[in-house]
Amino acid sequence: MTPFYMRLREIRKIRKKTQASCAKCVGVSTRSYQYYEAGDREPSISGIIALADFFDVTTDYLLGRTDKE
Repeated sequence: MTPFYMRLREIRKIRKKTQASCAKCVGVSTRSYQYYEAGDREPSISGIIALADFFDVTTDYLLGRTDKE
């Protein structure tokens, strides 16, 4: 099972998005988003849903529960 923060960083790089654009989609500061990718913090449920919509993947994929996007 891939940890959330690793999956988040991986999908962002694959989709060629900046941390700033991801932060904006969730409604947090860039620094707060960087904490997500470092594994120091986790977004709210609504933040996870927003990120899944932004990357066009399922929440289960982001959470590392499945490898199927």
